[in-house]
Amino acid sequence: MTAVEFSDTDSVVKFGTSRMSNARAYNSPVREEKARETREAILTALFELMDSASAADEISTEAIALRAGVQRRTVFRHFATKDDLLATFWPWLNARIGVPATPENLKEIIDGPRQAFPKFDTHEAAIRSSLHSRTGREMRTGTVAKRRANFAHALAPATASLPPAEAKKIKSLAHLLFSASAWEVLKDYGGLTGTEAGETASWALEVILSAVTSGHSPADVASQMKETGNEN
Repeated sequence: MTAVEFSDTDSVVKFGTSRMSNARAYNSPVREEKARETREAILTALFELMDSASAADEISTEAIALRAGVQRRTVFRHFATKDDLLATFWPWLNARIGVPATPENLKEIIDGPRQAFPKFDTHEAAIRSSLHSRTGREMRTGTVAKRRANFAHALAPATASLPPAEAKKIKSLAHLLFSASAWEVLKDYGGLTGTEAGETASWALEVILSAVTSGHSPADVASQMKETGNEN
């Protein structure tokens, strides 16, 4: 910086500018990698705290920093608020465990539970913590609007011609069946494994969406099933 401000010759100015440019070029990748590693450590720390059966209902920033081996201020240097951290964490967690959290079409919605629920079993404590702890609820609440818009887009081919009230029902059922809440209920109340729960939820989605895309409402299908049952 001194060479640029105080030298009277162009050559010195160019030399100083070049040196600073080289320094930035040299430091930038190093700093970026360090920043990436620190962010990863913070997210991993939150995951490990949530994946612990003894995790507290409220996971503090101090606990996250301690687990990550950084100062508390470092957490806020990478995530301006805890809400920012939680908003980043949920898609990061889905990517870590290989869950297709953002289906883009009907097939991906139908196959979603089948792919995701067995993987939830491998990180059961973290998934249950995301459902029941205050930190987990805050995390999921922050993703609702984006998730709702994503599902609406993916379901559009099946719901576009439906009355708004019917379309809303289909979207709500898709959200429910392709969710950690459905995984938990099917395991705890249905006595199913994650794999069985995934097959069940995907089957239900397939039945519902097949009925809708074939021109029938779920009510029509239910009525037909009832009549068939009475005939037997």
